[in-house]
Amino acid sequence: MEEAGDDAAYIAAALGDIARARAQLAKDTGISREGLYKALPAEGNPSLSTVLKVVKALGLKLTTKVA
Repeated sequence: MEEAGDDAAYIAAALGDIARARAQLAKDTGISREGLYKALPAEGNPSLSTVLKVVKALGLKLTTKVA
């Protein structure tokens, strides 16, 4: 994620790769598998709500820091 900088598409693609690797993710997020695939491609632009659901379901923590 650090490599992404402010590239939202890179972050979406990384989350999409993780989502495809975890079959349980759709159930954990309440978003269909098809919905996850559509929301998280490299050229996608997912809503913050979707990103937060995926991050939480993966057991990750989104943090910010002063650059």
